[in-house]
Amino acid sequence: MTNDQPSPTGMSVRELRRRWKPTKERLRESDRHEPIRIRIHRTCSWLQRVEEIEPESASDTGLIFRWIALNSLYGLWDDSARQPTPDREALESFLDMIAEIDRDELLPAVLEEHRKLVMSIFKDEYLVKTFWENPTEGQARRARKTRFDANTWYLEKHYRLILDQVVDRIYFLRCQLIHGGATLGSQLNRDAVRRCATMLGHLLPTVLVIMIDHGVDEDWGPLCYPPMRAADGHAGG
Repeated sequence: MTNDQPSPTGMSVRELRRRWKPTKERLRESDRHEPIRIRIHRTCSWLQRVEEIEPESASDTGLIFRWIALNSLYGLWDDSARQPTPDREALESFLDMIAEIDRDELLPAVLEEHRKLVMSIFKDEYLVKTFWENPTEGQARRARKTRFDANTWYLEKHYRLILDQVVDRIYFLRCQLIHGGATLGSQLNRDAVRRCATMLGHLLPTVLVIMIDHGVDEDWGPLCYPPMRAADGHAGG
């Protein structure tokens, strides 16, 4: 990203839709029913809801809705298994493609811009899966070691590794919430929820801009549950 290019992290849904509109209209006029159109439409619908619930969007609800928005982008349908591709597999594949087409280096820029927030997420041992396998102080110290490793990653510009690690922690907290492993509004995880929701809020507009600017002609894979209309007019998806 050039120095005079504004960061996409603060873009509203309205601004994102405005950026997407010319390409969306071009695809519609050419009669190309691209899955990317549906993915972006679904994502913006969830992000719109996040904006509507501010300032609660830095809480449990905001984190969950933001993850649904991200999931709308990376979810893949497995035709052979006739069901969605396993979540982590689809997410990893998606991040690979996003990193590959990030010609303006927006991801490194957002990770640098919010380095302090990233480091605060890394120092939280409760966001590391291995800690819960043996929740002791020794395991906590090992989990927090990422904070020190990350200084080297930043120095050596291993941004994809940083991205993977921070998304992994956000995903872990997402799983805790979705699977009933935390109390709604619990004071024990307020800092973690706020940090992860905020960081995901920075990453999502960045990812969307990358897709809009450079990902329209990429193959994002089969869409999960595409919109359908039955003979009786009932719609689904």
